[in-house]
Amino acid sequence: MRKETIDRIRKFTKDRDWDQFHSPANLAKSISIEANELLECFQWSDDNYHLEQVKEELADVIVYCQDMLDKLNLDVDEIVNSKMDQNERKYPVEKALGKADKYDRL
Repeated sequence: MRKETIDRIRKFTKDRDWDQFHSPANLAKSISIEANELLECFQWSDDNYHLEQVKEELADVIVYCQDMLDKLNLDVDEIVNSKMDQNERKYPVEKALGKADKYDRL
């Protein structure tokens, strides 16, 4: 995410004094709630969805994730790359190519 976007999210929260409500637990709940609202976009059809609504709900998830990163003083690149390292070990191409199986079933 661009720095300008991150700064905008931070300013939005600061201007409203909402950091006081942003405990890790509250943010985790908010991420889950918004992720479920995103899932709701596909409730009755995998193919017939409103892209604008999907974009709004996905943006809500991302904003709360940025708030969580800030609250826990985490760097998104660091944690994503660390997780990708784990995923690459658990799902080597030669075993996982074209398969949706969990790593312990490859």
